[in-house]
Amino acid sequence: MLLNRFGDRIFKFFVYLILVLVLLVTFLPFWNILVLSLNSAEDTVRGGVYLWPRVPTLDSYSQILKDSEILNGLWVTVKRTVIGAPLSVLVITMLAYPLSRRNLVGRKGWNLYFIFTMYFGGGLIPYYMVLKALNMIDTFSVFILPSLMNVFYMIIVRTFMEQLPHEIEESAKVDGANDLTIFFRIVMPLTTPVLATVGLFQAIGHWNSWFDSYAFTYSSDLKTLQAVLVKILSQFQTGGMVSQTQMLANSTKRNAVSSDTIRMAATMVATLPIILVYPFLQKYFVKGMTLGAVKS
Repeated sequence: MLLNRFGDRIFKFFVYLILVLVLLVTFLPFWNILVLSLNSAEDTVRGGVYLWPRVPTLDSYSQILKDSEILNGLWVTVKRTVIGAPLSVLVITMLAYPLSRRNLVGRKGWNLYFIFTMYFGGGLIPYYMVLKALNMIDTFSVFILPSLMNVFYMIIVRTFMEQLPHEIEESAKVDGANDLTIFFRIVMPLTTPVLATVGLFQAIGHWNSWFDSYAFTYSSDLKTLQAVLVKILSQFQTGGMVSQTQMLANSTKRNAVSSDTIRMAATMVATLPIILVYPFLQKYFVKGMTLGAVKS
């Protein structure tokens, strides 16, 4: 008995040790980016800034937030996330509901049809040609319509719905409820945990997306924040904008910014907003993933 308790303590010790190491490995790089973004550019060049800013300043953030291109990119990203994520959750749920019903004609065939699309695709060029034929190139709809359906998330929601008691649906039909009433007033409230989880995943996908803006839009008004960030990072790596930003900083009688501090500040501006969403959805996130991932 004592050996079992001692073994359990040793096991828990190593589990906690591994978790702490994983936390440090994932958190410290992010913390270092924040520290560098808050440190003076002149002091950053000296190196040795890791855990705390030696000369705290907000010059890099001030420079970033003065850029109209970044502000427009932030607006486009917020708009596509606010519109795209809820619409995607609605479409995914409306497809998952009939596929979860055992009395659906051809249920197996429909499920195999959608699963097939997860493994086989036409590639980038046919995808571009389809978008062009639908007149979606260089329009805001290219951010919303192609991402409305995600088969993997649909399977998670479908599996969750299959575990709901069928007696609830039967009793609702006895009371005169039709399929739409059952779906919106019974099924969707009961699937709130998994819907919140899928909504979070979709929101993160929209927020972090940059390739569709880079490849399928030409207007600067349609560039997302992540696409602007990629542009900033590449330009500062080549040194193309360093002199311009330094001249602007000097002209406003502020401390000069460097390519490192600008890149770190831009990364934080693009990352922090979506991170702040996690605490509000954490309770749904854990429950939704565990209940929707295992078929009973």
